[in-house]
Amino acid sequence: MNNTALILNLLATWMMVGVIWFVQIVHYPLLAVVPVESASSVAVQHQQRTAWVVMIPMTVEGFSTLALLKWVPDSVAWWLPWINALLLAVALGCTVFLSVPRHERMASNPTPSLGRELVLTNWPRTIAWTARGIILAYMMFVAL
Repeated sequence: MNNTALILNLLATWMMVGVIWFVQIVHYPLLAVVPVESASSVAVQHQQRTAWVVMIPMTVEGFSTLALLKWVPDSVAWWLPWINALLLAVALGCTVFLSVPRHERMASNPTPSLGRELVLTNWPRTIAWTARGIILAYMMFVAL
């Protein structure tokens, strides 16, 4: 079970790393330059389409992160899954408390500064998911 959880967590996390870097470098900067008149519809479309892309990997990532807390792979230090879980909590907390409110404001009452705020407040998520990916790659390396 522990190697299965590790493989699933690694795959789901690296998918999220790719998504978050695409959002950080490409998509959010584009939201910063969308005309205010179009921003509401663009924000709604962004939320709906992104949900379809991240729904499965985030679910797999969450459950496999919990599994790794219980079933630590051989040769992996017991605390690495806990650090990884903490980083996931940071990423999800930033999503809930920083990104979602800004997306909701952009959908209901867009301003030119909201796109820039999304770029700035997305950095903690980007760093947390990237750190998770690196830690999981290390965990996979030592588990093999």
